[in-house]
Amino acid sequence: MTLPTSAEGVSETRRARSVGTGRAHAKAIVLGEHAVVYGAAAIALPIPQLAVTASASWSSHTGGRPDELSYTVTSSPSGAMVTQASDGLRELTREFNRRMGVADGPHLDVLLDSTIPHGRGLGSSAAGARALVLALADLTGVELTEDAVFDLVQTAENRAHGRASGVDARTVGAPGPLLFHKGRATELSVGCDVLFLVADSGTPGSTKEAVGLLREGFRRRPGAQESFVGRVSELTEAGRLALAEGRPEALGTQLTDCHELLRAAGLSTGRIDALVEAALRAGSLGAKITGGGLGGCVIAQTRPERAGEVTRRLHEAGAVQIWVVPVRGEGSHAQ
Repeated sequence: MTLPTSAEGVSETRRARSVGTGRAHAKAIVLGEHAVVYGAAAIALPIPQLAVTASASWSSHTGGRPDELSYTVTSSPSGAMVTQASDGLRELTREFNRRMGVADGPHLDVLLDSTIPHGRGLGSSAAGARALVLALADLTGVELTEDAVFDLVQTAENRAHGRASGVDARTVGAPGPLLFHKGRATELSVGCDVLFLVADSGTPGSTKEAVGLLREGFRRRPGAQESFVGRVSELTEAGRLALAEGRPEALGTQLTDCHELLRAAGLSTGRIDALVEAALRAGSLGAKITGGGLGGCVIAQTRPERAGEVTRRLHEAGAVQIWVVPVRGEGSHAQ
């Protein structure tokens, strides 16, 4: 059966395709998680080797709901996660159609293929949303600005996590490290090559639960919010300067200090702490939890010559997957 190549309500002047595709990647927070929700800056790192690809096409079948979606991922999340994600993507599709003036037409089949583990603080929901928005735009022939894509992804993130800072929505489409502050993202100056290892603890975290836990702690202890946000801001700014000035040891110190702050706030776990300790004992310049917390991943900064030993120690400490994320300094070129 020939699939329709246009939908009712899509302008005939738009060159709609039979299949639209979109892609986005994972991210990790280097410094600034949680405080970024309260207006502080954060340093975010794209992880291009972990990606999600979306394809959207006009369905060949009739009947059922006009917003019906199929949702598949290669990382095999739990059934509950698949249901939650597909519900969110269905709402995002409706929002896209509303904003772009695309009326309901033939049913949409949407497939997502993802290598980003869910619930690890790596931006899987934002990446899936961005990939879907780009696929829908490609399918319907709609041209979107980067800000328009961000607004749609951010809408989905707010529904999924509550109050989202926007750092995930920006970083899952960024080509390099970003400094994110109050909704604005700028490229970071990088004065030296830096190597990060991102280690998956194997235990899902919960951004929404972690945000609530931190907020409750702030409510019970007067001045705690200002103290926490102020200290994280200091660490993030010191890390930004260290990165710009090519001082990797100083950057590592900020990572480890930030982990101690997040751990004291109750956002770490025994397994996460074990991974951080293993990375440091193996010679990492710094290590910390990354993302919302209560599970998820550790990010460790290490010298290239120590990467093999750090990787081995992380696996021994319980890491189930490790990804190497190099950042090239300005002026660095392959010889």
